[in-house]
Amino acid sequence: METALIASNFLLWLLVILLLVIVFALARQIGVLHERVAPVGALMPMNGPKIGERVEPIKAQALDGTSMTIGEGMDDNILIYFLSPGCPVCKSLLPVVQEIEKQESGVTVRYASDGETTSAHERYATEHGIPVSNYLLSRELGISLGVNKLPFAALINRDGVLRARGLVNNREHLESLLAADELDVSSLQEYLGLAEEPNHQ
Repeated sequence: METALIASNFLLWLLVILLLVIVFALARQIGVLHERVAPVGALMPMNGPKIGERVEPIKAQALDGTSMTIGEGMDDNILIYFLSPGCPVCKSLLPVVQEIEKQESGVTVRYASDGETTSAHERYATEHGIPVSNYLLSRELGISLGVNKLPFAALINRDGVLRARGLVNNREHLESLLAADELDVSSLQEYLGLAEEPNHQ
């Protein structure tokens, strides 16, 4: 009886060790796959302006009462981040947007929203360190760029040409807009599709 108990314990320990080895191997394989799989870019909606088109100039008012024209007379490329005070994903991405604003030279960030009350937007801007002069309230701006879900971002160059846009749910989505502009493609998905073509140089 005692011999059988020792043997069963020995077999159980062997099984536990085997399972640990399998889990380690699977974890390692998942890590390799994660490195090989390219991040999916921002989801670009079908409606709205096409990448490469000039944006119709739109005058938008900021929370501090000043106004600026998007798509005309801009010194830098502009990344417009569309958000809502009631959107939790928008809030979670704010640090990433603010980091991009600090790190990307030649790119100015503007925050845009509509709906809610002005006081709600002012509280939101104060809570999250958004300068009121950079926080635009404009329904027309969202409509003109085909914004249908939040959070959404659009990159317009200093000449008023739309370079990238799409629904952004994480850091990779936001960074893909800048990458698409650098690669001179409408989206990261397009670039990855081109890269897979055998005749693509």
